[in-house]
Amino acid sequence: MCLAGVLLNACSKGVVYSRFHPIPSEEWHMDSVVRFDYAITDTATDYRVLVYVRHTERYPYQNMWLFLGDSTHRDTIEFYLADDRGQWLGDRRHGFIEMPVLYGESVHYPDTGFYYMEIVHGMRDSLLRGVMDVGMEVVKN
Repeated sequence: MCLAGVLLNACSKGVVYSRFHPIPSEEWHMDSVVRFDYAITDTATDYRVLVYVRHTERYPYQNMWLFLGDSTHRDTIEFYLADDRGQWLGDRRHGFIEMPVLYGESVHYPDTGFYYMEIVHGMRDSLLRGVMDVGMEVVKN
């Protein structure tokens, strides 16, 4: 039992923030903003920032565009959820596919305090079907 606790703690070591927001009815409207609020207490290290998308096989496209923003900048990313043959990428879990996307590999926060990230989808459909959750994780390098 102690070994299991040590292993679980080792796996989550360095995780500063990890949260998923469910998308109601698995239909993400283009005006629906997913917001993550998190605290940074250590400015001496760099962080990895990951964005996660959990989707079902109802998701109709091979790729996804996201618009991300915080108080200092806005960004656009594209990533693939399926390969050229239509095979889903990512981890299959309990009826959904989870796709992690590395957003920042070596992010430095200049000040301690609270930060936020807002995410909206940038697809042409106003209602994006098959998206279950959108998540974000901040991990110390």
